[in-house]
Amino acid sequence: MANKKKVVIIGALGFDFHCFNTVFRDNEEYEVCAFTIAGEQNVGTLEEQDRKYPAELAGKLYPNGIPMIIEPRMEAFIKDNGIDEVVFAYSDVPHAEVMHKGSRALSYGANYRIISPKYTQIKSNKPVVAITAVRTGCGKSQVSRAVYRFLQEKGYKVVAVREPMPYGDLIEQTCMRFAEYSDLDKYKCTIEEREEYEPYIEQGLVIYSGVDYQKILDEAEKEADIIVFDGGNNEISFYVPDLMFTVVDPLRPGHEVQFHPGEVNARMCHAFVLNKLNSAKPEDVKIVEENMKILNPKAAVLRTNSLVTVEAGKEGMIDGKNVLVVEDGPTLTHGNMAYGAGMIAAREHNGKVVDPKPYLVGGMKKVFKEFPQLDDIVPAMGYNDEQIKDMEETINAVPADVVIDGSPIDLGKLIKCNKPIVRVDYDIKSLGTPSIESMLEEFIVKFPKN
Repeated sequence: MANKKKVVIIGALGFDFHCFNTVFRDNEEYEVCAFTIAGEQNVGTLEEQDRKYPAELAGKLYPNGIPMIIEPRMEAFIKDNGIDEVVFAYSDVPHAEVMHKGSRALSYGANYRIISPKYTQIKSNKPVVAITAVRTGCGKSQVSRAVYRFLQEKGYKVVAVREPMPYGDLIEQTCMRFAEYSDLDKYKCTIEEREEYEPYIEQGLVIYSGVDYQKILDEAEKEADIIVFDGGNNEISFYVPDLMFTVVDPLRPGHEVQFHPGEVNARMCHAFVLNKLNSAKPEDVKIVEENMKILNPKAAVLRTNSLVTVEAGKEGMIDGKNVLVVEDGPTLTHGNMAYGAGMIAAREHNGKVVDPKPYLVGGMKKVFKEFPQLDDIVPAMGYNDEQIKDMEETINAVPADVVIDGSPIDLGKLIKCNKPIVRVDYDIKSLGTPSIESMLEEFIVKFPKN
């Protein structure tokens, strides 16, 4: 591959693959020499593994596939391989950190590049509603499921597509369709994957994910009138959106202007969803409102509450009891949140929260050390069998009467727990107009059912 620009794509096993597939695969101008695996993302807890982007997915220019390295090796790899360009391609990273990575690349002689959605978004033959966010943990999936249900109730065939988390065999995970619980086992899903797919399955909805989003789109279009793109973290939509919502979080005021690519989503959207108003301080809401006006003054502002619901008939199991709270892993870790639905349920129902830190087992100790915002809650972590085992042993070791499961998955289906589990969840509720529903009403007028 002489006289080609040598490229490293830095990522977290998600958008980096999509960026490669849409911009670099079969592109004779470039030689992609490696992907990196981001240490600060949850997948970084797996340490370095001997992984490759397989030849079967990489195209005709890469008969041996493309190696993956851990990001701390980036400088040495640039130097040893004469890399011309480093492409940043993952999500939910502070703006300052994006440029720290750029400085590392530039100081070793490589250009640094971020690719516009213009070149990575695929145009669908079906209308697309994209739900994005300024951070992970804003409530994006709640909005996505509400959009899905609304369109379904109007008689449309709807399919959701989720930003990827392909941590297993990439060939097997090229195009995954989830409609039954057995599909989660079929594709050997990690806890993070289950957290995103399982709520759809519970509601009888269909969701796709994987590696090759053109192939996924081809399959989704066969069964859908409308496609809902549920962007993981604060990822940019992989498809050209006909209607785009961006969820903002007043519990983290200012983050809408501090993270990439969340600010891109804020500047591109048709409507903001200002969520969690039932939990936010008025002064924090005001900060977010002012930033929305600056970022995208033409976008509609939709106001919503994010309501915590406790598993029916089990509220009394929390009242006055010693409780261990387990929360959504990504929201707590790289999402920088200190609590979620589980802790809110514990407080609302007078639970006495037990500190898990004295009882941490194995890799859980490392997780708490790496993410200092964690205090009296356990993040649902499980990227491999060892992590799941450490989480299970930690939960069982904590002297609590009940476990509050604030993760989106049914924890009891995944671990053997020695104490009862009470599941809690968030759901979205619109406040006034304009609303998610009113915007969807206007939207479907343009796309009548066949």
